[in-house]
Amino acid sequence: MVDMMNNRFRKDMMKNASESKLSKDNLKKRLKEEFQHAMGGVPAWAETTKRKTSSDDESEEDEDDLLQRTGNFISTSTSLPRGILKMKNCQHANAERPTVARISSVQFHPGAQIVMVAGLDNAVSLFQVDGKTNPKIQSIYLERFPIFKACFSANGEEVLATSTHSKVLYVYDMLAGKLIPVHQVRGLKEKIVRSFEVSPDGSFLLINGIAGYLHLLAMKTKELIGSMKINGRVAASTFSSDSKKVYASSGDGEVYVWDVNSRKCLNRFVDEGSLYGLSIATSRNGQYVACGSNCGVVNIYNQDSCLQETNPKPIKAIMNLVTGVTSLTFNPTTEILAIASEKMKEAVRLVHLPSCTVFSNFPVIKNKNISHVHTMDFSPRSGYFALGNEKGKALMYR
Repeated sequence: MVDMMNNRFRKDMMKNASESKLSKDNLKKRLKEEFQHAMGGVPAWAETTKRKTSSDDESEEDEDDLLQRTGNFISTSTSLPRGILKMKNCQHANAERPTVARISSVQFHPGAQIVMVAGLDNAVSLFQVDGKTNPKIQSIYLERFPIFKACFSANGEEVLATSTHSKVLYVYDMLAGKLIPVHQVRGLKEKIVRSFEVSPDGSFLLINGIAGYLHLLAMKTKELIGSMKINGRVAASTFSSDSKKVYASSGDGEVYVWDVNSRKCLNRFVDEGSLYGLSIATSRNGQYVACGSNCGVVNIYNQDSCLQETNPKPIKAIMNLVTGVTSLTFNPTTEILAIASEKMKEAVRLVHLPSCTVFSNFPVIKNKNISHVHTMDFSPRSGYFALGNEKGKALMYR
C-alpha cells in the first residue's frame, strides 16, 4: 500500500479521508485519471495508438480556423509573407499561477496542448493551452531550488530541471507523478549543473560544464557517455536536428562542430564579427545555424557550410538588436527565427525565413509590456509563441 498523506503530490489526489492509503494499482489508475482530467482526454503521446481524441481534433480545428485568418502561419514559406506577421495577444500562459520571480524557462509540450513555465520561485508549472484562460494542470515546488532551466524530454514524458546553484538534476516523471533527484552522475566532476540540452531524438542529454567541457549523457540512464572540450568557455550549445552533431559556441567567438558518436571535432570556425558567443540554435529542417554574439548581431549560416568550410560566411547578419543576443529559437517549420536579448527591454524580434528580414510589427513598441526576455518557444505546430520575462510573466501570442 502507498501512503497518500505524507506526500505533497499525492495528498491532493485524495477524494476523501478513507483514501489515506491506496494500492499501487489504484494509485496508478488515480494518477491516470487526474492527468487525463487535467488535459481533457488522453494526449496523443500517451496513447499506444496514434488515434487523436475529440478534444485534440476540436483544438486543431480551432487552430486551422485561426491559421486561415492569420496569413497561414504554418504553411510553406511562399505563403508566409514577410514584412507584417498577423498575430494577437493571448492570456498569459501562467495567469492562473501569478509570480513576480523571473521566468527562466517556457516550453510547449512536444505532443500535447500543454505549456511549461519555470522560474526563480522554485516552481515548475504545467498549463493547458487554450489561449483564453490556460488552466493550470499542476505545479511542482522544488525546495531551495531556483530554476535555471527546465525542459521536456523529447517524448514529453519527463521534465528535467536544473538550478542556479546546485549540481542536482531533477527529473519529474509526468505519468507516474514521481520526482527523482539525480544527485551525482558518475564521472561528472562539475560542482554546479545548470545549462543543458536534450537531443531531438531523445537519446542524449548534453551538459555545458566549466573550463570548456561538454558532457554527453545517455538520456535513459542519465549516465556519462563521454566528454568533449573546446578552448575557452562554453557559452551555448545545441544539437543538430538529426541528433548526430553538437554545435558549441565559445567565449572566444568560435563555433565548434562535434560528431556525437565518435565525439570528434568535425569543424571549427570563427563566428564572423563576434568577440564572444552567447547563444546558438539549429533549424528543425537541418538548413540553418544561427549564432548570437555579445554585440547584438545574429549571424545566420547555411548548415552545410558550417560543416565543410574553415571560414564560412553568413547568409545574413541580423543587426536589429544592440545588446548581447541571449536567446535564439527557430519555429518548427523553419519560417521564423525568434531572437532576443535579456539586457534590454523589448529587445525581441521575429525574423522571416528564408528572406532573413525582420517582421516590422513585432514587438509593438508603444505597449512596452514585454520587458526583458529570458526564454522563448514556439508550439509544435507554430500556432503559439511564448516568451518569459523578468517580471514573472509568460506572455503568449497566437
